[in-house]
Amino acid sequence: MHSYTIGQAARLLGVSPDTARRWADAGRVATHRDDSGRRLIEGRDLAAFSVELAKSGSGEEEAPYTSARNAFPGIVTAIKLGDVAAQVEIQAGPHRLVSLLTREAVEELGLEVGMEATARVKSTNVHIDRA
Repeated sequence: MHSYTIGQAARLLGVSPDTARRWADAGRVATHRDDSGRRLIEGRDLAAFSVELAKSGSGEEEAPYTSARNAFPGIVTAIKLGDVAAQVEIQAGPHRLVSLLTREAVEELGLEVGMEATARVKSTNVHIDRA
């Protein structure tokens, strides 16, 4: 399972590390410590929290989220696999992006809920890059 530091989680959520730390201290998102004492957030917990945060729309820091060359780094929050096609959802700060791609592509990328990924948007297509 993928785990994220407070700084990595903050970047994926589109907030400052201080805000992510305050949320963790307040128990809004569960953390654990690794062998070196760093606080980590499990990928699945971060994915669930990012969806909850986006639905509430109450980010403590309302900084605009921008896309450099239409790239939206975020965290995979859902994967629905069919026999041939797949649907992948990414929460990138306040943005929820959904991509339809082949099941084979999802498997080749090794995508899992809680994993960091980047959605790239070109016209009406959303492409997924594994981080």
